[in-house]
Amino acid sequence: MALMPFDVAAILIVLAATFGYLNYRFVRLPASAGLTLMGAISSAIILGLDWLFPMSRTADSLIGLITSINFHQTLMNGMLSFLLFAGALHVDWSEMRRGRWPILVLSTIGVLISTALIGGGFFLFSAWLGSPVPLIWCLVFGSLISPTDPVAVMGVLKRTSVSPTLQATVAGESLFNDGVGVVMFSILLAAAIGSDAFSLPHAVELFAVEAGGGVLLGLVIGWIGFRAMRSIDDYNVEVMISLAVVMGGYALASHIGVSGPVAMAVAGILIGNHGVAQAMSDTTKDYLLKFWSLIDEILNAVLFLLIGLEVITVSHNLRVLALGAVAIPLALGARAISVLLPLAALRHVLRLGPQAPMTLIWGGLRGGISVALALSLPETPFRSTSLAATYAVVLFAVIVQGVTIERVLARGQKF
Repeated sequence: MALMPFDVAAILIVLAATFGYLNYRFVRLPASAGLTLMGAISSAIILGLDWLFPMSRTADSLIGLITSINFHQTLMNGMLSFLLFAGALHVDWSEMRRGRWPILVLSTIGVLISTALIGGGFFLFSAWLGSPVPLIWCLVFGSLISPTDPVAVMGVLKRTSVSPTLQATVAGESLFNDGVGVVMFSILLAAAIGSDAFSLPHAVELFAVEAGGGVLLGLVIGWIGFRAMRSIDDYNVEVMISLAVVMGGYALASHIGVSGPVAMAVAGILIGNHGVAQAMSDTTKDYLLKFWSLIDEILNAVLFLLIGLEVITVSHNLRVLALGAVAIPLALGARAISVLLPLAALRHVLRLGPQAPMTLIWGGLRGGISVALALSLPETPFRSTSLAATYAVVLFAVIVQGVTIERVLARGQKF
């Protein structure tokens, strides 16, 4: 019997609540890492049971549930708008302005450098391991894995003790570099499947339209929401206005062809700073921030649980898994270079402190956006390789980097 959307949502919420409880009581990992790890372990246990008992169809049932969700559509056209807005509400605009040059450079040039390095390295390693992947498909993988995930990054920042300016810089980069990564991914994927030849002028034009249009749309809908909230004092209506900004704004962005994620980030920053300070009473501010905090926690729990459960769909071919393992140090190395080069060039413009390089490198987590883009790849011989590599990098980022970031930064301060 086919599951209805409500049934799927109910299953995910029950699993997220159960695993969240177990993690809080016994495991004590950060919520994102704990849910992802438990989801991945559950997938591995189910696969093991099916291997021990071939008549069992549990894995097929779970795969059917996962594929029915359509992770790409669920995240990119649903959850992401709420998550980005909720995260952007807490970004301090004054601190973000101090880090504007690193944010601008890291979210554009940094993504391009990382895409090229990962794409080139993946091409060489795939040939060396005997499973060659064409360069254009390696660059497609580089573009989807290069952007840091704002949801994962801002979850980690809550537990660190870095300076406010550095926090705003890391959060700002993660909010905007996914828009650049999505545009790069779209351009390279079109070239890979032969629907459009790669053209630098076309790439620049597409980026200007999507990213620039996203900024303008975010400013417009954020300003409209701000003015509406400022003219009344009713927390119920003002919370609904914020929901309208998110849902209506994201839907409008997709219809007019601009970046919805960028629009949500801009609208969230505007309302989180000017709206909270000038348009809300203390009661409204309390209700609105708690409402979006709850939305953020629930959707985060479901998102990271899904990332863990999606592991069951990854190919078990040894060469594919080996390429996935190679992708982890490759992605970390590319991230280090794409951060250190711009920081070295900007050292006279802004000093972020000695923690900046390690915070940006080790705290530059990949997450749900990379998984969603990988799952949107067409059925080609190279899709399973890209998926395995994406999951390897994301699982390492969420579970290892996310858990150890505080210790890594604390140790870095001693040297």
